[in-house]
Amino acid sequence: MTATIRIPEATAGARILAFGDYRPARIVTNDELAGKVDTNDEWIRSRVGITERRIAGDDEGIVELGVHAGGKALAGSGLAPSDIDLVILATCSAESPMPGHAAQVAHRLGIDAPGAFDLNAACAGFCYALATASAAVRAGSARNVLVVGSEKMSQWIDWTDRSTCIIFADGAGAAVVAASDAPGIGPVVWGSAGDQYDKIIIDDRHSSIRQEGQAVFRWATTAIAPIAVQACERAGIAPADLAAIVPHQANLRIIQAIARKVKAANAVVADDIVHSGNTSGASIPLALSRMIERGDVPSGAPALLVGFGAGLSYAAQVIQIP
Repeated sequence: MTATIRIPEATAGARILAFGDYRPARIVTNDELAGKVDTNDEWIRSRVGITERRIAGDDEGIVELGVHAGGKALAGSGLAPSDIDLVILATCSAESPMPGHAAQVAHRLGIDAPGAFDLNAACAGFCYALATASAAVRAGSARNVLVVGSEKMSQWIDWTDRSTCIIFADGAGAAVVAASDAPGIGPVVWGSAGDQYDKIIIDDRHSSIRQEGQAVFRWATTAIAPIAVQACERAGIAPADLAAIVPHQANLRIIQAIARKVKAANAVVADDIVHSGNTSGASIPLALSRMIERGDVPSGAPALLVGFGAGLSYAAQVIQIP
C-alpha cells in the first residue's frame, strides 16, 4: 500500500513585521575598565571603537533579556502571542546547555505550545535564525515566527583579560517574521571556516572566552565583504540601492572596512558598537532596532545584514525594513 504525503502550500515570501531590543541598565565605561585592567579610554576607542557597553544584572539571564526584546517586537508587530507558532532563540552564551531557552521565553510571553529551539552560530546566530524562520514560513511549517538574539557575554568574560573584557557586552534583539505576498527577506548566503574554529573559543564550562584578535580581524576584513556582496546579488539588490548596512557589531574598524568594500555609498552603516559593545548574536537586531527608532532608515527600504564570528561562521541576507 502506498500513500502520498501532502505538503502545505508554499508561501511566496516572508517579511519582518517589527523589531524589538533590550539593553541592560548598567553602563560600564572605558574609564571604569581602566581601573581594573591596564587600559585607557583612548586605547580602547582606537582599537575597537567602543566608548561604553551594557552589562546585565545578576537577575537578568538569557531568558529575561530575550523576554524584554521579544515582547517589544511582538507588541510592534500587531500580533497576539497566540499568533506565534515558532520561536527561535539565537545565543552562544547560555547559562546551561539544557533545557533550551526558547521555550522559556515563549512561555513567559504567553505563547502557547509553539515550536521552540535554541540556535548557536555565535555572532552570525541572528542571521542564521532569521533565514531559518523565513524558510519555515515560506514552506508552510509556521505562520508567524518570533526570532530572538539574546546574549549575556559578561558571564563568560575574564575581567582581568584586557583583550576580551573591553569588547563583549550583554543585550537582546528580536524580530517577528510573517508570510508575505512578496519576499521581504532575501536568500541567505552562509558558511563557515571550521579550520579556524579555535580563533574565538570557550574551552569548557569552567573557562572564559578567548580570541586571537589579529587573526579574526584579518579574516573578517578580507572574507566577509564578498559574502555581503553575494547576498545583494542573490536578492537582486545593487549595493548602491541599500538604505543600510548592519554588520555584526564586532569592532568599529571591521565594520568600516566591510562597508567600504561593499561600496554602498548611500547606505547608513550601523555603529551601535560604540555604545553597546559586542553583543554577539544580539548585535544585529539591537543595532537595526535602534536605527529604526531614530528614523535613520525608512520603512520598506532594503538593508543588508551581515553576521560573522566564532565558528568561524558567517551569514548575510538583504531584508526589507518594516
